[in-house]
Amino acid sequence: MKEINSIMLEIIANSMTSIAEQMGVILTKTGYSTNIKERKDLSVAVFSAEGKLLALAQHIPLHFSSLSGAVEVLTQKYKKEEIHDGDVFIANDPYTGGGSHLPDIVLLKPVFYRGELIAYMVNTGHHADKTRKGPTVYDEGLRIPVVKLYDRGELVRDVSDLIMLNFQMKYERKGDLTAQIITNQYGSDKLTELIDKIGLDTYREFCVKWLAYGERKARIAIAGLPDGEYAFEDYLDDDGFGHQDLRIRVKIIIAGDRLTFDFRGSSPQVTGPYNCVPCALKATIYYSVMSVLDHTIPANSGFFDSIEIVADEGSLVWAKEPAPVSDRETTAQRIADVIFGAFAKIDPHRVTAAGNGAMSYFCFAGNDRRFGRPYVYVETIGGGSGARYNKDGLDAVQVHMTNTSNLPVEALEMEYPLLVDEYAMSESSGGAGKYRGGLGIIRSIRITDKSDDSVLVSAATERARYRPWGLEGGLPGGNASLLIYRDGRVISDSSKPKNVALKTGDVIRLTTAGGGGYGDPAERDPAVIRRELREGIVDEAWIREAGGGGDGV
Repeated sequence: MKEINSIMLEIIANSMTSIAEQMGVILTKTGYSTNIKERKDLSVAVFSAEGKLLALAQHIPLHFSSLSGAVEVLTQKYKKEEIHDGDVFIANDPYTGGGSHLPDIVLLKPVFYRGELIAYMVNTGHHADKTRKGPTVYDEGLRIPVVKLYDRGELVRDVSDLIMLNFQMKYERKGDLTAQIITNQYGSDKLTELIDKIGLDTYREFCVKWLAYGERKARIAIAGLPDGEYAFEDYLDDDGFGHQDLRIRVKIIIAGDRLTFDFRGSSPQVTGPYNCVPCALKATIYYSVMSVLDHTIPANSGFFDSIEIVADEGSLVWAKEPAPVSDRETTAQRIADVIFGAFAKIDPHRVTAAGNGAMSYFCFAGNDRRFGRPYVYVETIGGGSGARYNKDGLDAVQVHMTNTSNLPVEALEMEYPLLVDEYAMSESSGGAGKYRGGLGIIRSIRITDKSDDSVLVSAATERARYRPWGLEGGLPGGNASLLIYRDGRVISDSSKPKNVALKTGDVIRLTTAGGGGYGDPAERDPAVIRRELREGIVDEAWIREAGGGGDGV
């Protein structure tokens, strides 16, 4: 193999990352649904021929679980001689390794160079077509194991027909799947161009050295931490099916250059759709470690080899079939919270206080009278991020395991028979502290007469009971809430309504949690508090909770 130095290694690594980032742009620009073209609910990555992650675009951290799980199964299920140039594989099943929940459909394209398999281009996009919720994964939609969608460039029509038969909005699914195919082809072409420039031997050497570099960087960062055991726990409010106070517990064990995450003692898996499969747990841990240790550690499979994970099989964080998983992202958010809480015991300067800690969302399904066809509108809503040791938390953002954009009001009202009544930041929802937590979001949606009278809505939020915790004397962030109104009266105050029938004029109002504060509230600059009071960021009740009232506030 041709020897490459550290400079060449970095150049090639940046070229690979550029390919992944460009793939993300292509998928966004060619996607058909609002979920992909507007909200950017997608991710892309480049894997080696051995199924090792080489480059990951900065999209949705949790999606790494779908991407890596599908590649791992593909390389185990198919012999190399069964994989051909022109093949495209498809998957989404969390229990056979094709994803972490069913709406995220993964497409995988093997890349060949002069007849040799050299890589896999992989992407996933959220296909908002199903609104079903139930006590098992079988109630959540079509499960697709890793199978061929294209064989040597030819569509496997039986597979395609079976998949499309299970979708109600075929025009959207065809458009988004085509965009995913185009994206992987683009990445394949770009990687081929890169190897034309550097040579196949250099590319092979890069794959080996890049993974070794990732592991070495991670172990150096871990070795800089004090040995010991650091535990933390937090709770999900409920699973929407009557199970409350769902504990997520972690003990971080640091021994030399080895890092172990022990989740034993977390709640058993539940009836509601909040169960995490192993690949989703792994993705959350890898994200959290990179955030806390050293952001220059490359997101590749070498880095992952420095981490060990222990969990009870059949638990909330390590579910087994047939536990439902459609809302696993909220549990992943809380897993990130507890990891940050444990790391805060090592050094609170490394982490933020708890953020909104949820994947709050709306999901509307009905028929659009304007076009005479069904629609499904899904949107995840951000909230406040936790404050840091030297700065306020960010207002109205997605935190940790998601990174989707909001759906602009104009796009929402044009694409769907819905009206945005209110879109604002939630006053006084940021936890008090020397540095204030970020503000949550208020989003109110009204059903219009452009929709039929059989609109079903499912929605969910978290932190309605357990407020986001503060750090170093900072106070908790504000609670979330979810209310449904009819004729001005509240007809539902559940934080997780499921398949509620709505009619024209009904309004659903979601308020997401604010972030926790950092440091003693008494140390906050009174002039800043007075300005925030004038601007409506905080109110008198917030000041009283923070123990304010002195210094002219």
